[in-house]
Amino acid sequence: MLLLHLIFKRGKRIETCSSIFMDAKSRPRFMVAAIFLCLFLQVSVSDGADTIFINQSLSGDQTIVSADEVFELGFFTPGNSSNYYIGIWYKELFPRTIVWVANRDRPVSDRFSSVLRISSGNLVLLNESRAPIWSTNMNLTTSSAVQAVLLNRGNLVLIEGSNLSTPLWQSFDYPTDTILPGGKLGFNKKTKRSSFLTSWKNSEDPAPGYYSLELSSNGTKVYLVLRHRSSSEIYWSSEEFFSFVPEKGLNYLYNFSHVSNDNETYLTYDVYNSSIISRFMIDISGQIKQMNWLPLAQKWNLFWLQPKQECAVYGFCGAYGVCNGNNFPFCSCLIGFEAKLPRDRSLKDYSGGCQRKTELQCGDNGLANGDKDRFTKIPSMVLSGYKNSLQIRNIAACESTCLGDCSCTAYAYDNSSSCLIWSGDLLNLKQVTADDRKGETLYIRLAASEFPSSKKIVSVKKIITYVSSAAAFAVVLGLIVFVILRRRKKIVGMGKAVDDSLVVFEYRYLQNATKNFSKKLGGGGFGSVFKGTLPDSTVIAVKQLESISQGEKQFRAEVSTIGIIQHVNLVRLRGFCSRGTKKLLVYDYMPNGSLDSHLFETKNLKVLNWETRYKIALGTARGLYYLHEKCRECIIHCDIKPDNVLLDAEFCPKLADFGLAKLVGRDFSRVLTTIRGTRGYLAPEWISGLPITAKADVYSFGMLLFEIISGRRNSKYYVEDEVSFFPIFVATVIIEGGDVVSLLDPRLEGKVDAEELIRVCRLACWCIQYEETQRPSMGQIVQILDGLTNVNLPPLPRLFQATVGNPDEIIFPTESCSRLESSRAGNSMSTATSSVKSTESSLLLKS
Repeated sequence: MLLLHLIFKRGKRIETCSSIFMDAKSRPRFMVAAIFLCLFLQVSVSDGADTIFINQSLSGDQTIVSADEVFELGFFTPGNSSNYYIGIWYKELFPRTIVWVANRDRPVSDRFSSVLRISSGNLVLLNESRAPIWSTNMNLTTSSAVQAVLLNRGNLVLIEGSNLSTPLWQSFDYPTDTILPGGKLGFNKKTKRSSFLTSWKNSEDPAPGYYSLELSSNGTKVYLVLRHRSSSEIYWSSEEFFSFVPEKGLNYLYNFSHVSNDNETYLTYDVYNSSIISRFMIDISGQIKQMNWLPLAQKWNLFWLQPKQECAVYGFCGAYGVCNGNNFPFCSCLIGFEAKLPRDRSLKDYSGGCQRKTELQCGDNGLANGDKDRFTKIPSMVLSGYKNSLQIRNIAACESTCLGDCSCTAYAYDNSSSCLIWSGDLLNLKQVTADDRKGETLYIRLAASEFPSSKKIVSVKKIITYVSSAAAFAVVLGLIVFVILRRRKKIVGMGKAVDDSLVVFEYRYLQNATKNFSKKLGGGGFGSVFKGTLPDSTVIAVKQLESISQGEKQFRAEVSTIGIIQHVNLVRLRGFCSRGTKKLLVYDYMPNGSLDSHLFETKNLKVLNWETRYKIALGTARGLYYLHEKCRECIIHCDIKPDNVLLDAEFCPKLADFGLAKLVGRDFSRVLTTIRGTRGYLAPEWISGLPITAKADVYSFGMLLFEIISGRRNSKYYVEDEVSFFPIFVATVIIEGGDVVSLLDPRLEGKVDAEELIRVCRLACWCIQYEETQRPSMGQIVQILDGLTNVNLPPLPRLFQATVGNPDEIIFPTESCSRLESSRAGNSMSTATSSVKSTESSLLLKS
């Protein structure tokens, strides 16, 4: 029994030999068992334990695992590297995702002879020679009861005894490239030490890379900055820490906060739903990313990133490397240069840049041929960094000035007699399009041998041979060109990027990608949608817009506005095409199609279970909430229905066709006479002459909820073999306290969370109230679906009160917005205000 008692105490982290002997001292006959147990405890860390005690060590394949078995700590080797590191990773996720590294710049080569253990009150890593290469480096007066524990949140702490509340040291104070929920990014006022993220060198080397993410302050605001470490150049700033991406304002998923007290100031975040696996990290590309794990797909999903393009990262391609956002890979070397570290490039690390194929001859007067360095012309370039501006009369004098200075590597000359001189390595080179005003013509200095020689004397015989060969070649080439022109396929380029997010596609390019618009995915009020495939095998959806009367400039402006709207529950706009009357939008392709195909078309489709339906309802609400309340200007969707809710590979809902109804405040009255809505989803105000607000979308969302519940069109619901309008039936059951489960799609066989079903039914009835002031906002809807707010019993919608018992008398809103009288368009929209919010809370919510 004593032995069991000792083992039990070991599970409580009381496992020093001294404590074991104290327990056995009073019972000498158990001393042998105590000695045996003590020796066992000093061998190694037990499999599955979350603690390294003072008499234990960790080496080889041994690991410790957090109590909830989410995180694991041990030796690992990244990629094909032969080096080993101590790190923390997710235990059950594959491929292995490292979130913290101890000895990131001092690896070991043999994990079996290297040891991680407690020594002199510190957690220390000893290499093969038993030399310390990493330590927590704490100055402690006592060290007899120190232990290291891997907590459930992935935080490795050094504690004294069992005091977890005030750790002596914690890995959350020393992040590498990742912040986990609960982690920190900030400044310790007592130790004067900053905690910041630093990118890996590449995918096989966790050593500190070229980029860092830091918390900064200007005295009044706290904000994040991304910095190029070797040059200290700041290439991105968040202005304020809580506004660095639009999604951060949404309080349903992440809770970012700034903490400042006498000891420290830091940024931290958490997730409201503890089941979501999320990490915030700085990538080797120099971009910060929020990644969420998709359990069904078993992969990480990019939630957002900044900067949005690699070429916006300072020095992304290294010295003498050129970044072009329209090419892939993005980085290439200047003419006369070659990759300095080719293997690193295969690991997506371009920071090593390029090197000259031939060294410059400047200052070398001993050359036999006497050739001087020359310059090659490269148009449409953007180059930051040090430059000296000189007032020189012409370009020849500018070139001569640069040529006379051996440190000069490039020059540019503009029409204002300004000669710009760059010295040293050329960093942060970007290639832009010819019509980009930021671009300028650069003249790059190269060795003379990089140019064709002008001093070779060619014999007349060779000239005749060359001319004859050229003539024969021209004849053959002419024939080839003739044949090609007769039989050629129309192949054109993709186009150019604009506004850092959209690509302008050429019409023929999209015509080829969609095989002349042959595979139609569907159609709606704004036009038909076709499936296409880009040359890199990326599948796209191309929408041919109809009845678009805007001019070219206005159309581009509106599309650019839509392009910057990005959210996990909105379909991403990749680009557009505008050629005369042909207007096309290019979107990401959604492999699971639209929601209506899963709700109403059951052939060869698996029935959506209740959990998936609830997730779709919540995601759709989040997308609308973002459009209504988090964009620069409120965007009314105007056509919410199952057909416009698309589903990706994980059945994550994404709203389509947003923004096409124009923005509130931007001549929206004109759009009212052209936009098409859908019968059965339009709010009463479309035909009542009232101003149109975001509450019109709330009404449509309520109608969508009813169809998610029943799995049928609202107008095609049968009660006792008779057609009934489903929303009336739901409202009656809810108000009279009937059997709510009977409302559910019969294909689900009653498998539903009853509390969630009641919540959705009540919410749907509130959404379709005739008075828009009685309808909730999308922000409130998200809170209700998240379970953060309860919902009261709704009244019977006034629109249905006169039709109870006589469904045939239901009055539907107009079939098309285009049938609205133009006389009301000019005045009703100009008076649309936010007054509808005044009575929402009292009518809808309860605590």
